[in-house]
Amino acid sequence: MTNGKTKILEDMASTEFRKYGYELVDWIADYLDNIEDYSVLPKTEIGEIKNSLPDQPPKSGESFETILSDFDKKIMPGITHWNHPNFMAYFNSTSSGPGILADLLSAGLNINGMSWHTCPSATELEEVTLNWLAQMLGIPVKFWGIIYDTASMSSLHAVAAAREQAKELFINGEELSQSNYSQLRIYCSEQAHFSIDKCALTLGINKEGIRKIPVDKEFRMIPEKLSEAVKQDRKNGWLPFCVVATVGTTSTTSVDPVKEIATICKKEKIWLHVDAAYAGTAAIIPEMRWIFDGIENVDSIVVNPHKWMFTPIDLSAFYTSKPEMLKQAFSLSAEYLQSSSDEKVTNYMDYGIQLGRRFRSLKLWFIIKYFGVNGIRNRIREHIRLAKKFADWIDNNDDFERMAPVHFGVVCFRAVPKNISDDQSLRENELNKLNEKLLNKINSSDKLFLSHTVLNNKYTIRISISGIRTLEKNVKDAQLIIQNKLSEILT
Repeated sequence: MTNGKTKILEDMASTEFRKYGYELVDWIADYLDNIEDYSVLPKTEIGEIKNSLPDQPPKSGESFETILSDFDKKIMPGITHWNHPNFMAYFNSTSSGPGILADLLSAGLNINGMSWHTCPSATELEEVTLNWLAQMLGIPVKFWGIIYDTASMSSLHAVAAAREQAKELFINGEELSQSNYSQLRIYCSEQAHFSIDKCALTLGINKEGIRKIPVDKEFRMIPEKLSEAVKQDRKNGWLPFCVVATVGTTSTTSVDPVKEIATICKKEKIWLHVDAAYAGTAAIIPEMRWIFDGIENVDSIVVNPHKWMFTPIDLSAFYTSKPEMLKQAFSLSAEYLQSSSDEKVTNYMDYGIQLGRRFRSLKLWFIIKYFGVNGIRNRIREHIRLAKKFADWIDNNDDFERMAPVHFGVVCFRAVPKNISDDQSLRENELNKLNEKLLNKINSSDKLFLSHTVLNNKYTIRISISGIRTLEKNVKDAQLIIQNKLSEILT
């Protein structure tokens, strides 16, 4: 393979791959070591990155040095640094060293784990790591697991399995089919993630089939209201088929009363799915196991290690006590995929939409082995401690008020300075404007990134402490920035 024509058709030479591989690992290591030198949020204008790049692809290949140079000059300026310790906006999907290395190894192997025979190690490692994670979380052994990409996809599969179970029921003597999906009813709380709505709509359940259940003062679904809604809907010709409870809602991280909801679902023969995408990881800590009280009576649950277990995005762990319903909903195959081992093994392609499956379990394995259960517990426990400490600062500060209970790493708060109108309606309007302005000033500081929500019509700021590089000093810095930016507004 020395002639010029053959060389043109080859991959990157191993010597070049090795050279730039070392260089990239050094770059990532330096980036993580010096990440606080970067602004959390980019200062780019809309279209700036796109306009810096050519409209046409290169006709001839470019050197890797040129590619890396363009990356530094043209791509890095538009990066939002999710790994930054002061990224405290959303559920912080920070990556860890072992997770990054596992992703690199996965890309190098480039397997497709659609079935056991296409890569036995991928299938069997997925079974093992999901078993480990279930033990860590206290999920009963009767639950079967599979890895999807995100919680949105996990919940979609849960709702599809629930719909499959509902096919065994009848509507006015007519077997459930696509023609009467409009009579299906799914329930979730007013605080549930909007992905649940998307799941329902994707599966042919119209907007009228999605019913939101009221929440209490701590933003938890009210079981009695759920029970009333189910009974009312049955009388009106609806078919209640699925309830989604949330452990750790996106806005406030409230925890729905799973045990009570499960009792209702069991009585009504309704599938119960638990969205614990963010907060479920906290169950690794023994003193937080209460969040899964009643979990043994649910039908499915999702936990995302990429939200709070330092796993590079994406990895969503889905468990169900009724895998046969999931398989019944999705199991289709082709002759070229069949093998003599099919009756004895797990073929994960039979349990979901995707045929192609990345080697995601590899990074979960690396992370659990590298940190160990105790190492993961200690880091999550520290994040909860820091959040409670931040909440104490809010509670003892006359300029602020806390807006929701603090169970995990998220604190909801708002500024309530005294020099605001005494007229209640005017005051709330002014407070909403003030807090929106405060959040904008905080995020434009380049030093901290927070997010917001609206609770009881009140503009609320959220701080999320869940990054593996976020330390107590970063939380103290956040307090100073928040206080100083409020002072700037008020002076």
